Amino acid sequence: MGSFQLQDFAAGWVGGAASVVVGHPLDTIKTRLQAGQGYGNTLNCVLTVYRNESVAGFFKGMSFPLASIAVYSSVVFGVFSNTQRLLSQLRHGDPAREPALADVALASMVAGFISVGIGTPVDLVKIRLQMQTQPYIEGNVKLKPTVPELPVYRGPIHCFRTVLQKEGIAGIYRGVGAMLLRDVPGYCLYFIPYTFFCGWITPEGCISPSPSSIWLAGGIAGAISWGTATPMDVVKSRLQADGVYLNKYKGTLDCILQSYQNEGLKVFFRGMTVNAVRGFPMSSAMFLGYELSLKAMKRDQTETNP
Repeated sequence: MGSFQLQDFAAGWVGGAASVVVGHPLDTIKTRLQAGQGYGNTLNCVLTVYRNESVAGFFKGMSFPLASIAVYSSVVFGVFSNTQRLLSQLRHGDPAREPALADVALASMVAGFISVGIGTPVDLVKIRLQMQTQPYIEGNVKLKPTVPELPVYRGPIHCFRTVLQKEGIAGIYRGVGAMLLRDVPGYCLYFIPYTFFCGWITPEGCISPSPSSIWLAGGIAGAISWGTATPMDVVKSRLQADGVYLNKYKGTLDCILQSYQNEGLKVFFRGMTVNAVRGFPMSSAMFLGYELSLKAMKRDQTETNP
């Protein structure tokens, strides 16, 4: 069997779809806290969204991530797993050999770097849709109040086309620098803890981890990764939300400086609790969907080709 396998991409797609359904409501709260105004804290944000927009408000913008994050996760898991096997092949001549920590880290960084090409437009559309009912309050900027019945974007396709027409390719990839700074180290803190905890929880002699081990290891990895990624996630969210009403930031560094000058260091940790809490069930669903579907595909392949 060669080192490259398409099964990892298919299993990543299943895991991605599962994680979106589980995590989108908390993702909406996280985005509102980071890029919105006047929410105060997580509970107040939840109550405000529910009061003003009902349950549907928590799922705003989910159709696009459901379709696209499944593809995004497919790329992440496919690139990560195949890069691991390639490194094992190059180092030891055996793609099935247990990867060293350095190989897991390198495969994680490669997956993070490549995924940004797909992830940046996906996140931009999702955040613009999540933020378009959020009133922009700024003392020195005079804007007409937002009318909820007249949203800026009618849906994900309209949002993508509008941004492309008005801001070009640079607009679609707004926040790409911040996303690279978030995802390249972020995926190291995603796959390394998962690999470690899976190995630690799984009893000796077991060929593969149990679903409960996958669930726990995936959840812990997600909480660690998303919690530590919060500072750059705040910057990315602000850059990508910028443009619904006006362009406030010139780039990643300008966003960091303006945010720090106006709101202090604590602004970069806004939404950290939501990120960590949301990271656990999302990543549990992601890894469970990935591992179980991959196992099922391999079992079917074995039965078909004994």
